[in-house]
Amino acid sequence: GAMSEALARESPASGQQEDCEGGSRRWSWRLLVPAGVGGALVALYAVATPFVTPALRKVCLPFVPATSTQIQNVLKMLENRSGSLVDIGSGDGRIVIAAAKQGFKAVGYELNPWLVWYSRYCAWRDGVHQNTKFYISDLWKVSFSHYTNVVVFGVPQMMPQLEKKLEEELKCNARIIACRFPFPCWIPDDTTGEGIDTVWAYDLKHSGGCRTKSLEITPETES
Repeated sequence: GAMSEALARESPASGQQEDCEGGSRRWSWRLLVPAGVGGALVALYAVATPFVTPALRKVCLPFVPATSTQIQNVLKMLENRSGSLVDIGSGDGRIVIAAAKQGFKAVGYELNPWLVWYSRYCAWRDGVHQNTKFYISDLWKVSFSHYTNVVVFGVPQMMPQLEKKLEEELKCNARIIACRFPFPCWIPDDTTGEGIDTVWAYDLKHSGGCRTKSLEITPETES
């Protein structure tokens, strides 16, 4: 009788303790599940954000992937061309990889590191990694003087200053291909495509840049 009474007296307390322990476990799971989901969302945001937000540049240049039509138009403007090629603001590397498949030694400059790493992976996947290079760099801090073919995916705000930069740096045999937006002062030597797929090709020897350079290096004659 005493033992039963003792068990009877202990059972409510023990039952309450079990209820508390069970409640604590359930409460812990309630905390862990949102925390885990939140952590996963933060990780996903960290990976995805660089692909959908603008990279920090002197001029804000958002990443908009080139369409297959744009790539074909660029390759058309590169027909019968040779030498080195650079894509300014190379994004996910589509133009660089396509040019490498056509035999160019192609280089891409992109400020967004996630896009650069993805471009390197795509070049390796497509078997052209030996003919491609991708650099994490601000285009305003790079000299393009040793390239004879230049591809630009720009925005209107940056085109005047980039036009001046390329005119000062490139050799007279260079061809510049602008996608989506033309340069403000140069007259294109060739144009193809429509709408957002329009591509303009400029030969520097016709743009006036070479004339400016020749005047700069021509010695003054004595009168």
